[in-house]
Amino acid sequence: MYNLFPLLVGHFGQWEAHLERAAAMRFDWVFVNPLQKTGASGSLYSIADYFQLNPLLVDPKSKKTAEQQLRALIQQAEKKHRLRFMTDLVLNHCAIDSPLLKQHPEWFVCEHGQVQRPFCLEDGGHKVVWEDLAQFDHGRSHDNGLYAYFRKIIESYIDLGFKGFRCDAAYQLSPELWRQLITDTKQKHPDVVFTAETLGCSAERTKQTAQAGFDYIFNSSKWWDFESPWLPEQYQLLRQAAPSISFPESHDTPRLFAESNGNAEALKQRYLFSAVFSSGVMMPMGYEYGFSKPLHVVHTRPEDWENTEVDLTEFITQVNTVKADYPVFQEEGPFNLIGYPQSPILFFWKASLSGQQEALILLNKDPWQRHEFSTPDLYQYVQSRAPFTDLSPEYPLAYVPSPYHFDLLPGMVRVMVTTQ
Repeated sequence: MYNLFPLLVGHFGQWEAHLERAAAMRFDWVFVNPLQKTGASGSLYSIADYFQLNPLLVDPKSKKTAEQQLRALIQQAEKKHRLRFMTDLVLNHCAIDSPLLKQHPEWFVCEHGQVQRPFCLEDGGHKVVWEDLAQFDHGRSHDNGLYAYFRKIIESYIDLGFKGFRCDAAYQLSPELWRQLITDTKQKHPDVVFTAETLGCSAERTKQTAQAGFDYIFNSSKWWDFESPWLPEQYQLLRQAAPSISFPESHDTPRLFAESNGNAEALKQRYLFSAVFSSGVMMPMGYEYGFSKPLHVVHTRPEDWENTEVDLTEFITQVNTVKADYPVFQEEGPFNLIGYPQSPILFFWKASLSGQQEALILLNKDPWQRHEFSTPDLYQYVQSRAPFTDLSPEYPLAYVPSPYHFDLLPGMVRVMVTTQ
């Protein structure tokens, strides 16, 4: 999944080159952040009108309407590049200055006569309130027409050509509400994909949300230190509820290239891990070029495009090709960390759900220094003891020996799959 950030790209007439690049890197989905008309804050996630498109994205030279421009763009991307489009489905809140507050005040949570703003608690208990947003009252959605409005929003997006939804802050809506929304939508559009963004809530709450019928959930592997037990534990808890999508960074995080002090090996390490760890992988635009400026939902503009000396497009293409060609990397199959405590090498085994493929992954946790790995019998770690194919994007071996020894370059990842 390639995250095309609309404020960085600009109007619809400027999207083609980015779609062509995404397809060349073998992404099969394009995820775009909200395209709707915003409130006064200008935030993409502060939607004032769900049925109008953001004027910033309309090509002023086109004679087509905004909707016709977007519909034609999506159709062309699917036909020419075999790219399906996904967008954010923001149903937890709308803009505080949306006309909906006057038209349907009964749709919103009110306390002491005031519309409730969404908030979150950061580490340390600090409360962050989004003053530009108004919280929908989902508890009464079936009684006052709000549910029908949500269904109308979904149908309008599908009519524009979208085949999937990233459901923003999905845990803020009840599993029962999601179950009905997903069921009702799929009765009419069985191929539409629903993914749940549940970052920041507990693993158990994520599981409850996933079981509401979501096709995928987003996981938190971006924050894993390659040692702590929480990510493998979450993987085992959630893998049968719904497959997951990893990402090395997102529009909500700092740029990894800036966080790693300009280390391109850290970018390759994190992307390859994300791709082989979970069923899906998402990458925001600019990652392939080592962009440092974070994506901002209000202020980013096409002028923020960076000219860098980094180009990982070939590397990412190789990784995506491996992911597309081997089922073991498209599933949440059995997973096991192989014990090397306090080692600079992450070593894990993963198998396909059918049991026909097994993979061994070696990852140098250190993106700055080389580290050696040795084992007298590499085949003891797989059940089939079938021969390995080295699928590593850098310096693959034509033959995988046992005993096995490899001097891993900074951040290097080795990927080996059994062949029957």
